Amino acid sequence: MDRIFTHVATRIATAAGQPQTFLVALLVILGWGLSGPYFGYSDTWQLVVNTATTVVTFLMVFVIQNSQNRDAAAMQAKLDEMLRALEKAREQFIGIEHLTDRQIEDLRAALEREVGKEPGKPGTADDTVERLLERY
Repeated sequence: MDRIFTHVATRIATAAGQPQTFLVALLVILGWGLSGPYFGYSDTWQLVVNTATTVVTFLMVFVIQNSQNRDAAAMQAKLDEMLRALEKAREQFIGIEHLTDRQIEDLRAALEREVGKEPGKPGTADDTVERLLERY
């Protein structure tokens, strides 16, 4: 079941992110809007688009969440591998995504203090990083 859902969700997410899909959706909505006078702007005419958009939105929430979960897990695995492979990296950081928000915030603050900056301040970024960001 997981493999089928992953395959279908990936295909739907890929298709939904294409410009052609946006264009099709736009054309459908324009067609619906232009058909209003023909149907006398009836309650049924309105119900059709409301129901369709609600169903599509409801289902897309699950597809998008699935894609984001897989992307985040893959990124985390890659970062964990980098921590494991780099000699000077602290392997204790592997798995910190399972900590609470408060624990992660405390860890961030400790790391900022470790590099000599005040936690939570914009000045934490190195001057080089700030200059690079200014260029773009």
